[in-house]
Amino acid sequence: MTDEKAVGVGTDPDIPLERALEVATELAAWAARTIREAGAGAPVHDVREKDGPADIVTDTDERVERHVREVLGAAFPEHGVVGEEYGVTEGAPDAPHWVVDPVDGTTNFAHGIGWCSFSLGLVAPDGTPLVGVVADPWRGETFTAVRGAGARLDGRPIRAAGHATLTGRVFLTEWAAHAHWPGMDALLAALAERHCTVRVMGSTALSLAQVAAGRAAATAIGEFHHVDGLPAMLVATEAGAVALPEVPVYDRPLLLAAPGVAAEAAELLRRAGA
Repeated sequence: MTDEKAVGVGTDPDIPLERALEVATELAAWAARTIREAGAGAPVHDVREKDGPADIVTDTDERVERHVREVLGAAFPEHGVVGEEYGVTEGAPDAPHWVVDPVDGTTNFAHGIGWCSFSLGLVAPDGTPLVGVVADPWRGETFTAVRGAGARLDGRPIRAAGHATLTGRVFLTEWAAHAHWPGMDALLAALAERHCTVRVMGSTALSLAQVAAGRAAATAIGEFHHVDGLPAMLVATEAGAVALPEVPVYDRPLLLAAPGVAAEAAELLRRAGA
């Protein structure tokens, strides 16, 4: 559970963050079960294209988001929702809104690769993330955070790694859909010179969350999207990671790094032109 004294720090005290975390965590558990049962480690067949062959959706994506919207609508009728599959539902004026990616890593899920996630977060009217939940159906892990109250993995406090250099560490990134993003090739070359092990795993939310858990020294995303990135970013920063920029811009790069390597990673990104 979160520290009740910390809940609401720097936020509107009328926003029920403890209740929001409770509902989000229950939804994450349901979504993880649903994703696991639908995929079962094998390819799924209800795959349809959205904007192209590299942008796909399944019945599970849509089913999970529909359920999330129904539950949130009942629990927080004034809140808005922004979802990966069904777009924007406006809330009351000056009310917070939720961001949801029902299956982040649909390509992996559709092909039976066990690395995808469920991502859900509550965001203040000014864009400040307040609650973040990322669930990994295949490892049975759930990352949670409330602004000002720290980050947890399955209820246990977590911290970003204490590394002082990128050399020899794990660095995660993601494609921009099916393509390299500007500066990615130069960044990979610079990381190779430092003997970094780079991984492209296929889920933005999970890649960002690995920094929170201290498993990766840093994660760079070439095109930040709030529905899959903002909840995990809150988890990582509440775990002590550094976000550059602190307020990410849609479709622009985001770097999350352990504090001791943030300056080094940021300089590599700058030199790469990202």
